[in-house]
Amino acid sequence: MLRSQYLALALSPWLAAPAVAAPKPCEELKTEIAAKLDAAGVKAYTLSIVPADQVGEKKVVGQCDAGRKRITYERG
Repeated sequence: MLRSQYLALALSPWLAAPAVAAPKPCEELKTEIAAKLDAAGVKAYTLSIVPADQVGEKKVVGQCDAGRKRITYERG
């Protein structure tokens, strides 16, 4: 009995990790970020989904697609 408890305890981080670290779809994350900006009273902005290697000087406010894409913020 004690051995099975140790085994369950040892495996619990790996069993829970996929649920915690599941990547979020880009459009869903972009919508959530936009809602937070709107709630904060931000009026004029643009959120864009771009490949990670094409961010340039834009401010990154999120990442998605398993880290392959970034959500960038620009005023105006």
